[in-house]
Amino acid sequence: MSEGKPTILVTGGAGYIGSHAVLALKRAGYQVVILDNLVYGHRDIVEEVLKVELIEGDISDRELLKNLFATHDIAAVMHFSAYAYVGESVTNPAKYYRNNVSGTLSLLEAMVEASVNKLVFSSTCATYGMPEKIPLTEEHPQNPINPYGATKLMVERMLADFDTAYGLKSVSFRYFNAAGADPSGMLGEDHDPETHLIPLVLHTALGKRDTIYIFGTDYPTPDGSCVRDYIHVNDLASAHILGLEYLLEGGKTEFLNLGNGSGFSVKEVIATAEKVVGQEINKEVSDRRPGDPPMLVGSSEKARKILGWNPEYSELKDIISHAWQWHQKRHGKN
Repeated sequence: MSEGKPTILVTGGAGYIGSHAVLALKRAGYQVVILDNLVYGHRDIVEEVLKVELIEGDISDRELLKNLFATHDIAAVMHFSAYAYVGESVTNPAKYYRNNVSGTLSLLEAMVEASVNKLVFSSTCATYGMPEKIPLTEEHPQNPINPYGATKLMVERMLADFDTAYGLKSVSFRYFNAAGADPSGMLGEDHDPETHLIPLVLHTALGKRDTIYIFGTDYPTPDGSCVRDYIHVNDLASAHILGLEYLLEGGKTEFLNLGNGSGFSVKEVIATAEKVVGQEINKEVSDRRPGDPPMLVGSSEKARKILGWNPEYSELKDIISHAWQWHQKRHGKN
């Protein structure tokens, strides 16, 4: 690890995107401390793969945060600690407001108290709600249609206000669909429950599920199934490094989309997965799900322009191949 690079606190660093960001930070020569309550994070990933300091605890714990900032020389924070199940946010909004909003407020207050004034925030395209125009740019109105998106938008507003009041600078990344795994096969996606399309398709290929459902084939899209913008998790991680470096060099608060700029349909994802795994995957057509927009594709021009970010893995085949390598290793073939 090269000398002179500062220590970064990564909240939620034992989770899917957080762990890939930690690996990217290590590869770039940064020191890393993870804070994770391990509700969804994986201790084994931190201990066996990332090999950085893990503090098990919650972002809502002010005493823990105060102690953490007092005992570590933290230069900036990457914040991934959020609950992110859209459906659950509708049935249990209290859980989402408590963690995603109130927990983040605790973190921000502790940062201000400790004079740590740089934050890279994991936001979401769910802050936009139903798209009025494709591709979505950062100027699109933000009208979230579920509590998950609402909590992320509230944090974005808090960050704008914390900049004005306390000089806390931040970069908020509005992700589209994070997918894939580190090409090394050491890291990948492992949620319980799993709700994302690509791992569900691969779990079906592995025999962990009986079938994959296509929710609606009558959308106004080229093949009738929903189209989404899938972004490789390593490309997300590289954007976080660029966002961090931008802040460390004195950059101002920004809100940026992160997507591929092109969409792939549910049918395309399944067909590509069949080619990657070399077998047919059981699939069934089902009714549309309420609230699913036909198409969600983002423009990342602003991130390219401000950060010089350029996705390395924009091919769907690469995204699925890397995920397949990980899922075979993690879940084993039956």
